[in-house]
Amino acid sequence: MPARPLVAVSFVVVATVIALRAQPNAPAAVNQPATEIYLAPMKFGPAGPLVGPARNVSENPGRYDNQPFFGSDGRTMLFASNRDGKQTDIYFLELQTRQMRQFTHTPESEYSPTVMPDDAGVSAIRVEADGTQRVWKFGEGGADAAVVLRDVKPAGYHAWIDSGRMAVFVLGTPNTLQVVDVASGKAETVASDIGRALLRRPTGTISFVQREGNGWMVKEYDPASRAVRPLVAALEGSVERDAAWGPDGTLFMARGGEVYGWQPGQEGFRLVGDPGVRGISRLAVSRDGRWMALVAAEPQN
Repeated sequence: MPARPLVAVSFVVVATVIALRAQPNAPAAVNQPATEIYLAPMKFGPAGPLVGPARNVSENPGRYDNQPFFGSDGRTMLFASNRDGKQTDIYFLELQTRQMRQFTHTPESEYSPTVMPDDAGVSAIRVEADGTQRVWKFGEGGADAAVVLRDVKPAGYHAWIDSGRMAVFVLGTPNTLQVVDVASGKAETVASDIGRALLRRPTGTISFVQREGNGWMVKEYDPASRAVRPLVAALEGSVERDAAWGPDGTLFMARGGEVYGWQPGQEGFRLVGDPGVRGISRLAVSRDGRWMALVAAEPQN
């Protein structure tokens, strides 16, 4: 792919929610599952969203590809990938040409890349040399790496509320959702016993999944009022309870190889597509609503 300044497009790869570290506590790359990323076209119409057939875009047999995150320009997708069997780096994919480019080149592992507010950079979860997991940010070409939240650890996933605040999934017993002031590092715990699906809604609130009894509920945290409100019961049978928001306000979850959608006022989830990929564990939707990225284990022969 020809080199070009990444600031030339609205999605700036200059500088989140950690999908897996092959679950976040896996000690080494050898424990990572063999996963691939698939891309499926989407349509939003009067009858609701539809998801088309998916194709493999990571093409990394036997290795780990995960945590897709679409850029704001609609032309690029960041993801975490282990391509040498040693550690995980961040890559980005040009959606039109399918060309791939490595973003970070570090001895540490980076996961869950996220475009920072105002395209100010890329943030990710870095697994440091001593195993510490914190949120870092990166400059153009993966340069100028710096810790964003020094004392919030072990961080598993993150989502930006705005340029000054971040929601962080902090690993523990139980796992907690903490809202952090980036400048001061001050953290407030707003929920506990949560799942990994930590997302910024198009409305500006932060959605998350929380255990309730024997089930799970999708909830939202409102940064303005600091209130937590229930939205909908998580899709039954969604093993990882991962989710993604579409630009029209649809919440997507997957069960097996099927994708379901929910909109406010709707009773439960409705089937919106069977993209032909089995065992979907993670999904993401581009900001323009043209693409859905799906993570799934490689087919077993």
